[in-house]
Amino acid sequence: MQATSILHAQALLGEGALWNPASERLYWVDIEGRALHIFDPATGDDRRYPVGKRIGTVVPLRNGNALVALQTGIHEIDLTTGALARLADPITDQYLRFNDGKCDPAGRFWVGTFDLQLRPHASTLYRFDPDGSTHIMLRRITNSNGIAWSLDHSTMYYIDTPTLAVQAFDYDNATGAIAHPRVVIRIPESLGGPDGMTIDAEGKLWVALWGAGRVHRYDPATGALLQAVEVPAPHTSSCAFGGPGLKTLFITTARGGLTAQQLREFPLSGNVFAVQPGVAGVPACFFGASEQ
Repeated sequence: MQATSILHAQALLGEGALWNPASERLYWVDIEGRALHIFDPATGDDRRYPVGKRIGTVVPLRNGNALVALQTGIHEIDLTTGALARLADPITDQYLRFNDGKCDPAGRFWVGTFDLQLRPHASTLYRFDPDGSTHIMLRRITNSNGIAWSLDHSTMYYIDTPTLAVQAFDYDNATGAIAHPRVVIRIPESLGGPDGMTIDAEGKLWVALWGAGRVHRYDPATGALLQAVEVPAPHTSSCAFGGPGLKTLFITTARGGLTAQQLREFPLSGNVFAVQPGVAGVPACFFGASEQ
């Protein structure tokens, strides 16, 4: 199964794909392009919001705005004016920036960091709660990436890319606590690095494989590979279900880090892709909106 380019974005580092079920738009970010994008697949319109700093990810707010995780902290962005209001800034190291993140089913924002100097175990996974408090949930992470929650809200799945694995944690939706980490999926090094991740309506995980030009569907109960989507761009970075019935899988990619030869071979790198894999997703969670 092959994904098709639907937006000629040519992003340096496309990431953070998320479908807003209220506005029926795809949110995504270009980390090194330092911009939030909101894409309407129905019209092809892609609105760009420059944010001035590296942007790791985005989640929607019920008031029509969004939360963005910038290198300078977690901000609310006014999607009418583009104005930013900083809400928290737990990062104290100039070489760290926020990376991937999502909201849990109770409306808390989980977001991790990435070290620009590639120091191992220098990063952290944070939880930013609707009451404005920030909590350190995991330390000694290297490249905090994909995160998702099981359909029954009892398990959190998480990727620290260099581990080449998807971990599962017991998750308490009432408190946001996590416990008992264990590996549920192992990714062979030949398949690239696990990056962004989403979950479908059957409880299976979709993992973007950086360096491999693929998105794989796995069964977290067995670790088995169930399905593969090929993307004509090696640096596949994130994925999200959206569109009518949440039946389309949207995939972000990157141009940054590719050689001149690779860019000639894969000229669509940096674009947004889509495929209908035969299964639907589940609606994204909003910040501050409990879905218990």
